[in-house]
Amino acid sequence: MVDTIHQFIKEVNNVIWGWPMLIILVGTHIFLTFKLRFIQKYVFKAIKLAVTKDKDAPGDVSQFGALSTALAATLGTGNIVGVAMAIYLGGPGAIFWLWITGFFAIATKYAEGLLAVKYRVRTSDGKMLGGPMYALERGLKMKWLGIVFAVCFSIAAFGTGNLVQVNAISMMMETQFHVNVHVTGILLFIITFAVIVGGIKSISKLSVRIVPTYAVIFILMNLFVIGMNITYVPEALVLIFKSAFTPRAAGGGFVASTILMAMRYGVARGLVSNESGLGSAPLAAAAATTRNPVRQALVSMSAVFLDTIIMCFLTGLMLVTTILKNPAGYDGLEGGQFVSYAYNQIPIIGPIILTIGIFLFAWTTVLGWSYYAERTMEYLFGKKCILPFRIFFCIIAYVGSVIPLAFVWDAADLFNAFMAVPNLLSLILLSGVLVSETRKYLWNDNLDAISTDELPSINN
Repeated sequence: MVDTIHQFIKEVNNVIWGWPMLIILVGTHIFLTFKLRFIQKYVFKAIKLAVTKDKDAPGDVSQFGALSTALAATLGTGNIVGVAMAIYLGGPGAIFWLWITGFFAIATKYAEGLLAVKYRVRTSDGKMLGGPMYALERGLKMKWLGIVFAVCFSIAAFGTGNLVQVNAISMMMETQFHVNVHVTGILLFIITFAVIVGGIKSISKLSVRIVPTYAVIFILMNLFVIGMNITYVPEALVLIFKSAFTPRAAGGGFVASTILMAMRYGVARGLVSNESGLGSAPLAAAAATTRNPVRQALVSMSAVFLDTIIMCFLTGLMLVTTILKNPAGYDGLEGGQFVSYAYNQIPIIGPIILTIGIFLFAWTTVLGWSYYAERTMEYLFGKKCILPFRIFFCIIAYVGSVIPLAFVWDAADLFNAFMAVPNLLSLILLSGVLVSETRKYLWNDNLDAISTDELPSINN
């Protein structure tokens, strides 16, 4: 029975996460890019705002704290293994399409952050809540669709944001250090609960310390490996570009690929990497201390620049140059093994850095998604569900360490699609609000103005 259901879900996913969903997501990215007059040109202003404290503004955590929490949830194994899989399945050209997708996705992430603050509410105990469900409820008067989003997100969070991440940690600990999966599961239960019991402030505080630090280390390591392969960089860049537009035969360490394969896996990897359009990051953006919605929207969009435009591209370039340098060494290897082989060029420290990176990126993804799911659960059931949810989420972290996850991963993908659709609908239908707010604060050079929007209080 389970196998039958699993097979059905896989077949549905092949349809939903094929070209239809990719076209819808990328189409929204492009639509918002033009609607917002190429908001991407403000990315460096956005990065500056991300590290600037917005004093005396309403919110629960700093703008940088909200950004770090969003990055914690976004930076996961996808930035390492996912990029390798894109190259393995789609060829070097997938990196080009990943980068292009990231460029246009900046506009969608901006839009999500703006609506999250625009339609956020304050709880009876002073917390800020926001996200697609509130945009749907308050902006479009479609509470029923907000409930659909919240239900689908809550279910997907246990798969995408928990089970598959902790399973990656568990398998790595067993392979690299021969640690029993049950021991890893107990450890993850303890440390995860110790952090998420403190809510967004605790998660944000840890994320601010871990995410930027290790992201910089990861970038430097990639640059170091690229430096070791420096003579192959021009050839790699040409190959990435040419492979994006021309069919390529197998050989030189790569499997065969077509233009459509390069596009599909590059676009899909970019979408999953930065999560633009899924509606996850706005749940953290809503908690930020910010004077107006546009300031936080700019901060939010900088996450895509850092995640996809910088980190994923450098990972891809590192892998392609390494393959060109020693194509025979990649014979028989599959996607995830590409990264291990590349980092093994740096004796001793390379594998250690990679192992720690996978652990930290996967674990902080669990922390970020725990907060996201907590917000959607609170929207559905009120604050009385928070403590039971936190305990159950940590139990699932243990379970994910000790069970096979093919079924869970496919089910999570299905619910990701179900939650993306109402979120994208809110972005498109509220695009007039996006333009109006952007004109008011950004285009009219009024970013320091304090919003006069109503901030309703709710009893949760």
